[in-house]
Amino acid sequence: MKRADYISWDEYFMGIAMLAAKRSKDPNTQVGACIVSEDNIIISTGYNGMPKGCSDDEFPWNRDGAVNKYAFVVHAELNAILNANGRDLRGSRVYVALFPCNECAKAIIQSGVKEVLYLSDKYADSMSTLASKRMLEAAGVKFRQLKTNLDSITLDFIPEENRK
Repeated sequence: MKRADYISWDEYFMGIAMLAAKRSKDPNTQVGACIVSEDNIIISTGYNGMPKGCSDDEFPWNRDGAVNKYAFVVHAELNAILNANGRDLRGSRVYVALFPCNECAKAIIQSGVKEVLYLSDKYADSMSTLASKRMLEAAGVKFRQLKTNLDSITLDFIPEENRK
């Protein structure tokens, strides 16, 4: 008989997005994204961070002030789209920790992604999120907040032979 406590596809792919977020150097907000084909194959992942060639140590991570992170950071969704290296994303789904901003929504729509699954809608009342939702709806891109009974998934790195 098969094991009964395995995770769903949605939990698996959101878990991959959350694991990708752990790569972010942002001290305040870590966001990850995972793009998945219609047949549940991971196409790409991304997280919020500086563009390639722009040192994480030389560009700002602060949120306030005249020079701050917002002018420089590439969001997780856009990074995942760019990391796909031109692969066809039409009909795919993107799993993301935080509802996409309006700039990421544009990239999602243009790339052909057909569904957005997200964990948090923390900025639901912001102009950026309201614009995102309006564009996604107009373009026929579905979006839904992932609801799960899981609070967390724990990964361990203990080799099988060392487990008790």
